[in-house]
Amino acid sequence: MDPRYPIGKYEPQSFSEQQRQAWLLDISVLPQRLENAILNLDEAQLDTPYREGGWTVKQLVHHVADSHINAYVRFRLGLTEDKPVIKPYDENAWVLLNDVKETPINVSLTLLHALHTRWYAMLKTVDAVTLQQRLVIHPAQGKEMTLWFLLGMYAWHGRHHVAHITSLRDKMNW
Repeated sequence: MDPRYPIGKYEPQSFSEQQRQAWLLDISVLPQRLENAILNLDEAQLDTPYREGGWTVKQLVHHVADSHINAYVRFRLGLTEDKPVIKPYDENAWVLLNDVKETPINVSLTLLHALHTRWYAMLKTVDAVTLQQRLVIHPAQGKEMTLWFLLGMYAWHGRHHVAHITSLRDKMNW
């Protein structure tokens, strides 16, 4: 198993109502899954990289918050503008910023609980046609992405990082 991708890489899926419901559930429960994954870890454990050369558990938690803030905005833009260009960001530079070093992870967990409540409330009523036809443009990747693609990618993203933490816990017998 590649420790970078404990659940595999994201693979886009064709639309189905069953898949839509599964991904909406992932968005809804991600904050609790992440909170459960870090439960009872001490500072030394939070400062442990999930793999050699990888981010620490603390950096992962803050990264998920940063990423999902961007995702939320990307969906709002995609729902309200015609093919908006979304802003890429340097996630590796973001995890090195001082707030990631100094802010307790419970701040990002609290943020994620509130953010995902709003995000889920917005997404649960978006119809199939809108998900499949509304587009955003990702300039760094040079392609258009449907909201359906983004929904799947961010549902995967949350599971992906939770698996980084749970895999580390299993490996370290924490």
